[in-house]
Amino acid sequence: MRIKYLYGLIAVGMLFISGFSYAQKINTEEENSLKFQAHFFEALKQKAIKNYGKAIESLELCNEIDSLNVSVLFEFSKNHLELNNYFEAQLFIDKALQLAPENKYLLQHKVSILKAQRNFNEAIEVQKKIIKHQPKESEELVFLYIQNQNFAEAEALIAKIEENAMATLRIKSFKSFLENRNAVPEKTVEIATGNSDIETLKNSYSKNKEFKTIKEILDNEAASELFEQVYADSKEALELFPEQPFLYKMNGLALSKLGKYNEAIAVLSIGIDFVIDNSAMEADFYEQLSISHEKLGNKSEAIKYKQRAIALRK
Repeated sequence: MRIKYLYGLIAVGMLFISGFSYAQKINTEEENSLKFQAHFFEALKQKAIKNYGKAIESLELCNEIDSLNVSVLFEFSKNHLELNNYFEAQLFIDKALQLAPENKYLLQHKVSILKAQRNFNEAIEVQKKIIKHQPKESEELVFLYIQNQNFAEAEALIAKIEENAMATLRIKSFKSFLENRNAVPEKTVEIATGNSDIETLKNSYSKNKEFKTIKEILDNEAASELFEQVYADSKEALELFPEQPFLYKMNGLALSKLGKYNEAIAVLSIGIDFVIDNSAMEADFYEQLSISHEKLGNKSEAIKYKQRAIALRK
């Protein structure tokens, strides 16, 4: 009888311990979940006010609780990209993609990281993965082809997009840019005798092909209002320096001054993507876009770009 009673006590004790452990586990999970949410929202708040380092600190606390959370890995990558920590940004987005390889937003972010590093070849391959499931994202692939100077591929893809009746205003802008690039420049005016400095610079540029020399040439030509020359020389220079935003800006300026506003918008829309950490130049692009849109009667677009320029200049 005593043995049965003893077994009974042990059984009740086991049930009690088991129930207590289970309840304790639930409480711990709930506590961790609440902590995770608090740290994650703090990270979002810090990122919103551009405290990217603080955001990363909060994400690290999230990571201690759940190291396989895709949203945390994604936010890690986004904050590191804002800090130009490209290695870390790519490391975290690749970890996220291991967990969700077909996620459109993760893939798009990886393209952004690769573009920031001017790694257009790899960005193109990632963008191809995106358009397998999202054909409407083809225009970004056209843009990447242009940035990588794969002009034939860009033209072929535009033709395919037009066949499928998927052309957007951006696609039309790219097409205009490519057509303008292939066009034979109109005969340029002779340099006036009062601009011997430009002639000297051009002689130097023909020998050294240095960017600083063509920049000086274009600045001088623009100051002298020789916009036909600005157009021809900036267009030629873009073949040598396709990643220099200054050349797109000057080419767009010249086209605008020559009354070719659609062509100016096409060039400026492409060139602005090459501007990195240069608010003054970005403002110049928006200002020129505003002028061209205003000349075409696109009042809302003109105002939008003008406001962006003003905001950047502040």
